[in-house]
Amino acid sequence: MNQQDTQTAIESGQTVLGIEFGSTRIKAVLIGEDHKTIASGSYDWENQYENGVWTYSLDDVWAGLQASYKMLSNAVSETYNVPLKTIGAIGFSGMMHGYMAFDEGGNLLAPFRTWRNTITGQAAEELTELFQFNIPQRWSIAHLHQAILNKESHINAISYLTTLAGYVHWKLTGQKVMGIGEASGMFPIDSTINDYDAERVALYNDRLAAEDIPWKLQDILPKVLVAGDTAGLLTVEGAKLLDPTGQLQSGIPLCPPEGDAGTGMVATNSVAQRAGNVSAGTSVFAMIVLEKALSKLYPEIDMVTTPTGKPVAMVHSNNCTSDLNAWVGLFREFTDALGVEIDQSALFEMLYKKALTGDADAGGLLVYNYFSGEHITHLEEGRPLFVRKPESSFTLANFMRAHLFSALGALNIGLDILFKQEQVKIDQVLGHGGFFKTEGVGQKVMAAAMNVPVSVMETAGEGGAWGIALLAAYMLYRTENEPLEDYLSNKVFADESGTTIAPDQSDVDGFTAFMDRYKEGLVIERAAVDALK
Repeated sequence: MNQQDTQTAIESGQTVLGIEFGSTRIKAVLIGEDHKTIASGSYDWENQYENGVWTYSLDDVWAGLQASYKMLSNAVSETYNVPLKTIGAIGFSGMMHGYMAFDEGGNLLAPFRTWRNTITGQAAEELTELFQFNIPQRWSIAHLHQAILNKESHINAISYLTTLAGYVHWKLTGQKVMGIGEASGMFPIDSTINDYDAERVALYNDRLAAEDIPWKLQDILPKVLVAGDTAGLLTVEGAKLLDPTGQLQSGIPLCPPEGDAGTGMVATNSVAQRAGNVSAGTSVFAMIVLEKALSKLYPEIDMVTTPTGKPVAMVHSNNCTSDLNAWVGLFREFTDALGVEIDQSALFEMLYKKALTGDADAGGLLVYNYFSGEHITHLEEGRPLFVRKPESSFTLANFMRAHLFSALGALNIGLDILFKQEQVKIDQVLGHGGFFKTEGVGQKVMAAAMNVPVSVMETAGEGGAWGIALLAAYMLYRTENEPLEDYLSNKVFADESGTTIAPDQSDVDGFTAFMDRYKEGLVIERAAVDALK
């Protein structure tokens, strides 16, 4: 759209707003009917480790939401000379899983426990056995059950259990609802009915009754909705929460709140069968839309869904780029100490590209990037480690290559189950997230790790905020009975261009050698966790 058309669209509310609460940034994106970005805003934030729990404060949630929206609104006014008063539709997304429990008065009963926590091992193990379905530690039901096992005093007072995206949506609309993709990270879903698995709900209610708890599970969980459903309207109070200036009007429809996994699938057009995508940033996860169910339960594989309810195998690793970023920060200190001025993004690019010149197997170096625990490798806490033998080839190129390999180490262990044991087939993988920001590097490493072609679209940098905006647009603009995958392929990505990198056999062999070393050395990481309390 040209300047005049965009201005008219803003004034008439022919726009869509998507906001996603990521691990390190809250991002807001406004798009037009052509699904292109009109304006954006963001707010940087960090989780806090308090009393043994990774958390964010509710004050930060609202401060970040308002700041990111204000930046977007200001950008609209400055660029198009019109105020942002109304919007066609809105969608909210956030980090999946975690634990946000509220009483009847809407009061938070315990600090928000994020996906990053690995404090629910006993609960996850018990529930996996009870349901015969893998329940990861970060899932909401695992957090709930662990709180019950811990006999936490707030349990009987719970009236509503939700996630971060569900919480924000509830406060802005009054609706206790959840997109099915996000809901599938709270409790197992039955994709034949697009709702919580009734048999497993009944099994858990028997456990609740045995504990003499006064509510049933279905009483406290959000109602499940699918992509295309309307999930409520922005209330007067909600409009003021989003825009304290009072400029934004109420009555705007919202799509179901979704998790970052679902929005990543949408933003990469990976919602059809045999499609896969990898989101790699603070954490890393791969989503593969299945043609058929897996043959058995695997603790390393999560079963979730697309935003329309199709079954998805998800391999999730808590740790990806945090340790790598910390080392780049150290190099930045070194350049500062030398008095050398270099842009942060240029430093990242130089170091990432250096990795491509290293030995195929990273010269015998070994890295564990575990800032936090890692369920795939059965470690409840993390201790970042760099290890080498005297004869290892200790060069900058190998050092960076080892860290890039390590960022995908735990993920690779889970993916081997899908590709080698279950013979899952995919046509290609779409990559997005900070790991792919330096052109060609993250793609080449990921192609080696997965041994399949990896594509990055030009829109990959738009991320989850754009993905949830697309889901809101789908709710607003779709034709009757139009599937989400058709809407995305025909109306959003029809002219999309990007780059695809096929796996290089030398890289594949080098990554395999690194992973052999990685698996053998896990005892070192175990010892570090045990020794460094």
